[in-house]
Amino acid sequence: MGRGRVVMERIKNNINLQVTFSKRRNGLRKKAHELSVLCDAQVALIIYSSRGKLYDFCSTELYPPSHPPMNKILEQYRQSCYSSQDNVADNETQNIYQEVSRLKVKHEALQRSQRHLLGEDLQQLRLKELLVLEKQLDRTLSKAKQEKTRMMFNQLEELRKKENDLAGINKQLKCELQEVGPSNANHVACEEPTLRLHIC
Repeated sequence: MGRGRVVMERIKNNINLQVTFSKRRNGLRKKAHELSVLCDAQVALIIYSSRGKLYDFCSTELYPPSHPPMNKILEQYRQSCYSSQDNVADNETQNIYQEVSRLKVKHEALQRSQRHLLGEDLQQLRLKELLVLEKQLDRTLSKAKQEKTRMMFNQLEELRKKENDLAGINKQLKCELQEVGPSNANHVACEEPTLRLHIC
């Protein structure tokens, strides 16, 4: 019979835990040693047990006894990490500088365009640029006139609605006065108010 699949969860039985830890630790050390010998790799293995006991392995044959190999590999690891962080920081700084430069150029271009729209610094423009500016101003003026016309018509519709509302109220009041008595109704003007609108 084949071995069953191992459930990947913490072993609750302390005896089984210690046995499994010892077997797996020795197997891991063996694999690390094989990797260092077969592939000429620098391997450092650090293991802490659940009780805090340290177990380590290092490819000692790559270094003389006078130079601790574990410290050497850890120093190389720290230097690699710091070097990577420095490269990332330099790249981020360069990207920020480029973005600031791009936004600065865009801001200056928008300021020039605003001055030209206000009629300033036009002597610096060529004829083609002046023609483009003239077309842009014509389009802006046309849109402004259209928007003004739309707003005036909206106001006109609102005034007409108010006029109809007032006419309805006046008619209702006349009916109520007529119900009260003919003598009082004679005091009410027969002509309904008219709202005159003048649009320039």
